Amino acid sequence: MAEQEEEEINGGLASMDSTESRWVFQDEDDSEIEDDYDEDDDAFLGPANTAAALDSEDEDDNAEQRLIRTGPRIDSFDVEALEVPGAARNEYEDFSMGRRISLAFQTLGVVFGDVGTSPLYTFSVMFSKAPINGKEDVIGALSLVLYTLILIPLVKYVLVVLWANDDGEGGTFALYSLICRHAKVSLLPNQLPSDARISSFRLKVPSAELERSLKIKERLENSQALKKLLLMLVLAGTSMVIADGVITPVMSVTSAVSGLTVGVEAIAEDEVRMISVAFLVILFSVQKFGTSKVGLFVGPALFIWFCSLAVFGIYNLVKYDAGVLKAFNPVHIYYFFKRNSTKAWYCLGGCLLCATGSEAMFADLCYFSVRSVQLTFVFLVLPCLLLGYLGQAAYLMENQAVAKQAFFSSIPIGAFWPVFLIANVAALIASRAMTTATFSCIKQSTALGCFPRLKIIHTSRKFMGQIYIPVINWFLLAVCLVFVWFIKNINEIGNAYGIAELGVMMMSTILVTIVMLLIWQINIVIVLSFLVFFLGLELTFFSSVLWSVADGSWIILVFAVIIFLIMYIWNYGSKLKYETEVKQKLSMDLIRELGSNLGTIRAPGIGLLYNELVKGIPAIFGHFLTTLPAIHSMIIFVCIKYVPVPVVPQSERFLFRRVCPKGYHIFRCIARYGYKDVRKENHQTFEQLLIESLEKFIRREAQERSLESDGDGDTDSEDELSGSRVLIAPNGSVYSLGVPLLSEFRDISKPILEASTSEEVRSVLPPADPAMSDTEHSLERELSFIRKAKESGVVYLLGHGDIRAMKDSWFIKKLLINYFYAFLRKNCRRGIANLSVPHSNLIQVGMTYMV
Repeated sequence: MAEQEEEEINGGLASMDSTESRWVFQDEDDSEIEDDYDEDDDAFLGPANTAAALDSEDEDDNAEQRLIRTGPRIDSFDVEALEVPGAARNEYEDFSMGRRISLAFQTLGVVFGDVGTSPLYTFSVMFSKAPINGKEDVIGALSLVLYTLILIPLVKYVLVVLWANDDGEGGTFALYSLICRHAKVSLLPNQLPSDARISSFRLKVPSAELERSLKIKERLENSQALKKLLLMLVLAGTSMVIADGVITPVMSVTSAVSGLTVGVEAIAEDEVRMISVAFLVILFSVQKFGTSKVGLFVGPALFIWFCSLAVFGIYNLVKYDAGVLKAFNPVHIYYFFKRNSTKAWYCLGGCLLCATGSEAMFADLCYFSVRSVQLTFVFLVLPCLLLGYLGQAAYLMENQAVAKQAFFSSIPIGAFWPVFLIANVAALIASRAMTTATFSCIKQSTALGCFPRLKIIHTSRKFMGQIYIPVINWFLLAVCLVFVWFIKNINEIGNAYGIAELGVMMMSTILVTIVMLLIWQINIVIVLSFLVFFLGLELTFFSSVLWSVADGSWIILVFAVIIFLIMYIWNYGSKLKYETEVKQKLSMDLIRELGSNLGTIRAPGIGLLYNELVKGIPAIFGHFLTTLPAIHSMIIFVCIKYVPVPVVPQSERFLFRRVCPKGYHIFRCIARYGYKDVRKENHQTFEQLLIESLEKFIRREAQERSLESDGDGDTDSEDELSGSRVLIAPNGSVYSLGVPLLSEFRDISKPILEASTSEEVRSVLPPADPAMSDTEHSLERELSFIRKAKESGVVYLLGHGDIRAMKDSWFIKKLLINYFYAFLRKNCRRGIANLSVPHSNLIQVGMTYMV
């Protein structure tokens, strides 16, 4: 029964959403039937139009109809959103040369630390699974490493995946956000057509010629199963990123510190482990100082590291055997598998370690520009890595017995300790790369409703994407220490590392394929070639690492599953809560019956009632009316909404609409934020911005009403009856409005009175033919009312809406909602902390929904 109700809710919510163009049924007499009426529009429709809209919604006409595409439906939110300034300015433009060099060093320190330290352990793990039986094995393994580096980090990520960024934002959730902008696949049904008016939205609607893109879009939007599957893939990829953020520090630091066994023969494994623990504690302790500060310090160090790889690679090539250069011939990969068969397949998991950090290049993209990452990798990182691996292979051609410590053994004795120091610094940097990527992914998933709210600290005033999440930082440290202590074999750590990395890679491949089909709209042959080649390659690597999962690397899978369940349960509970609030919202008829005083005393001041609904009057408002003896003279329903764009410009932050006739003084405000936006404003600043936006809305509303009254004398009789208007957007688009844009709802049977806080009680019914002076007088009177209410004070009305599973629900649903989701909601960051509201300005009322 509960599942049936959920499906009914989803069906009802589908009508709330709109796209750039809408579909309507057209009868034989060419009359259109609106398919997306919203009860909030009562405040803008005349009585006749309201009745017609209600009749059309309930009518079930069996006459022959055909479906046609029309222009977009426009309501007050859409009209406000059409006032679009220029797109947000790129924060990386117009940098001086010194600033660009500084940014390049930070790129080395943040983005390439992980892939840069792979020479520390790649050959060691590979040859522990497939021991060297001759020089041909060294060349074959080297050829495997070289082409893995070329295919995955270079071809896949640098040349393809980096271009699938969401306005400079990278990572799994950025891909999901990009897809959500072009198709309504989000399971949380709070989308509005006005979201597409944000200047940073920059939506490219699929062209009519590309039927494939349209069919994919419609299939995704109409299939609930595909929406859930897409979300599952995104959550699985994100959980693997977080798991990668745990295993990367363990692998990098342990591999670097294990070099002591080469330089100091008497050192024991337990001592190496304790030093690794100390380094990890230092690493996570300095994380709070931010990417810019730490990046400037470690950037030059990593530059020295890459130069060292190149220098010692060239040194070993010259001194030992330059014949390893023939490994660039891929036929040696075939010979390697022919000689070693099963063992060669086992060592694929170790070979993949040379490409670890590829996902970090994409996930950390929010910190730097695409071009800077691409150029740095192609002209510095990749050549140094290739020389480093060639040098190690040249050394192993003559010293096959030391394959388990290939890197440190290949370093000349005189340079061992400086290189050891630089290697450990580079390992710490590599660990930071995935930690910062983890912070970025968690912030994105929180904004899109897939992770509990946590305290997020922005560590840079210049770059809004540079963040630090204390809870996650110390949680990652604790799990890292557990891994170091319980997984003692470097091969098991490497296998776990491969599992986490491959999980992220495969999810990225699938999501980028959807982007290619839906957004880029490129040739289907290219798309299928990308999918089949790279997904096939990654599945081959994945089969190798899964074969050894029983050795101890299964722990990383358990960790990833736990993170996945946390995100899924939070998303599931949030979706049920929102759907229940939509189902139980108050009707407009009830509010009108209460009158402009809402059945109680209207006390001076402004009440900001926070809720998650983008349409309708929340049920929690009725709870306030029955609980409190008085309500404020002005009520604003504030919805803090995250839209699937990185940044919403401040000028486009707030959208307003009247919920009731003017005398009620009730408004709806949607405060829109991108998932990359910084919410640093205190409550006074937020109030000031909100009131200024409200005054702007009221002035624009009065101007529209004045234009409508001016145009009445110039329209013909048909236009007067239909109330049609034409609106021209700043981009030149023409929109036809089927009803008067801002005509008030009026009930001629009884007058509507101003609130009791007004100095005198007046009827808000305007004269039959109002003059301009009356319009201006009405405007100034309402603006004065708002200012007086603001002077009386602003109070935050917060409703804590908790959910509980109904008694007849399934046991699993009761377990998820009543225990797991309730635990997460109880321990996540509350709305009060996010708003920074003083307790003297706060009123809270609790309400429980049965789902």
